Amino acid sequence: MIFGNLKHLEEFSFLEPTVRACFDYAAAHDLSALDAGSYPIDGDKLFVNINEYETTQVENRVWEAHRKYLDLHLMLCGKEQIDFNFIANMNQGDYVEKDDFLPMDGDPNGHVILTAGDFLICYPNDAHRTAIQVQGPEKIKKAIFKIRIR
Repeated sequence: MIFGNLKHLEEFSFLEPTVRACFDYAAAHDLSALDAGSYPIDGDKLFVNINEYETTQVENRVWEAHRKYLDLHLMLCGKEQIDFNFIANMNQGDYVEKDDFLPMDGDPNGHVILTAGDFLICYPNDAHRTAIQVQGPEKIKKAIFKIRIR
């Protein structure tokens, strides 16, 4: 898992070219002006989902991880808590291949709070639980880049 902010991208020169391509795309497009939906960048190898939703209490959220895609969460507006742990520490459910979705249960070993300009990169071993309210329910908008790795 990698947590950072767009203001400090120079610190992340080690990232894979496809991950850096997400930041280039974000710099060249006004993502906050896009409607919710999925936008292809390079077919199924790289695309971005624009999501708008209201954060909620932790009890209403589920854990997930992915095997085929990295997730790069980029907060556009609002504030959201994302809990994380390693999938090895979780009770894993059955992987749903068509959705690249691994459900699980367990406890967090940490969390981050994303605000505008913050990003979080989740790798296949990173369990994450999104859309958790920080000080109360809040409408957020974020981009989730999906980067195919398998």
